[in-house]
Amino acid sequence: MHNLEIINGEASMFYCGEKPWHGLGTELEKPATSKEAIEAAKLNWTVEKQQLYLPNQEPAHNTFATVRTDNNKILGIVGSCYTCLQNAEAFEFFDSIVGRDAAIYHTAGALLEGKVVWILAKLPGEIRVTNDDITEKYLLLSNSHDGSSAVQIKFTPIRVVCNNTLTIAFADQQYLSVYHQKDIKARLNDVPKILNIVNKRYSEIEESFKELLRIQMTDITLKKYLEDIFPDPVNRKDEKLFEYQLEKAKANREWAKYFFENGVGNNLSGVKGSLWAVYNGVTELIDHKITKQSKDRKLNTIWFGDGAVLKGKAYKAAVEMVIK
Repeated sequence: MHNLEIINGEASMFYCGEKPWHGLGTELEKPATSKEAIEAAKLNWTVEKQQLYLPNQEPAHNTFATVRTDNNKILGIVGSCYTCLQNAEAFEFFDSIVGRDAAIYHTAGALLEGKVVWILAKLPGEIRVTNDDITEKYLLLSNSHDGSSAVQIKFTPIRVVCNNTLTIAFADQQYLSVYHQKDIKARLNDVPKILNIVNKRYSEIEESFKELLRIQMTDITLKKYLEDIFPDPVNRKDEKLFEYQLEKAKANREWAKYFFENGVGNNLSGVKGSLWAVYNGVTELIDHKITKQSKDRKLNTIWFGDGAVLKGKAYKAAVEMVIK
């Protein structure tokens, strides 16, 4: 099972490179321009806000539906201040950040009948942690058409050697967000400010990765780090639940330690035994083991759900070890 939208028997998604876990979507031979991406991902539809009415035909106060104009499906219920951001407008906005008419879009698609749309674009340049350990720079934009979330822009650098998706915050925020209010387009048009934030933050990320590389783990520091990321439960009101959560925490720590020692790329020269290796051990565990057992939720988990939160926690804890 998957959450991708299906249109005329085809998934509303495109990709280039490695085939997705679900085997669905339109494959392109190379990264796409925004125009190519929106067509290949079948996102060339619009949404409009329609007034809802009471049984007596009176307009419902401050209550509207967001409706897809291609199939008349209701995506969500919103208030009067909600402003729709069309898929084409999201791509235009992203173009202005990552490069107009540039073939840098690697995947895009829709989840939950179009309630959530995402775009993943590659930025110029790379982070070379060591000569053989390269991380590519990506930005992920997601937009909900059901009123469940703001427009979100996230850092999603990908470590090439193991295809781990890293979750890095914008300073103290997990992501930049722009809410669906009347000034949404004006706020999205503040591109120089956003671009400056992106470039500055990626420079900081590169330096932080290299700092993680310089710290060698000991048995004590490794144990403490993994206990911070996967702590034992504290609530014993439900003994069965407590035992289950305890075993799960222990298993996650053991698997993270295994990937720290044996994970893809973690035995490279200069990487082995470092804080960078243990951080990537956690991300490999989340991306390639934990989510393997529930493939229908993998994309959601890694980019938007529990997996993303946990990887963000792992990065923050690693950076705090450097500061100390």
